[in-house]
Amino acid sequence: MPPGIVRGGAGRGLLIVLGGLPGAGKSTVAAALAQRIGALHLRIDTIEQAMRNFGVEVRGPEGYLVACDVAEDNLRLGRTVIADSVNPLAVTRELWRSAGTRAGAALAEIELVCSDAAEHRRRVESRTVTISGLVPPTWQQVLEREYHAWATATIVDTADREVDETVEQVARQLPR
Repeated sequence: MPPGIVRGGAGRGLLIVLGGLPGAGKSTVAAALAQRIGALHLRIDTIEQAMRNFGVEVRGPEGYLVACDVAEDNLRLGRTVIADSVNPLAVTRELWRSAGTRAGAALAEIELVCSDAAEHRRRVESRTVTISGLVPPTWQQVLEREYHAWATATIVDTADREVDETVEQVARQLPR
């Protein structure tokens, strides 16, 4: 089995955890992949901004905790769920694994990277915000962000690929 793939229980959904720094292409790839395979797309930015819009101060894993519970509910129904988040720390990655395990789902962990620093910066600085109220990070904030190595994920480089090519590469990493 390739790195980043863990087999789950009998027919109990698939959890695809897409992580990586802002600007790596996670949300673009997650949305296109969800459309292609008919999956539920859970975007942490959307959840956290909705919480902020209602006056909730988001300082830790609150958005991840909400998303993991929603993911688990859908995985138990046999659905495929794409979790779209920076997923920078072992603790957040473990939240996803635990949700998948409790639901008996198969798990695919995929880290998107953009190995071309100039392209990565261009993406960060030119991105269009689609979530009302969301303030995206600056390039400097991306560079300074705490982000730990992710040993259990399959790495997919988005630097020199069109979205469709990246989606195809990610799809090839999924359990059959």
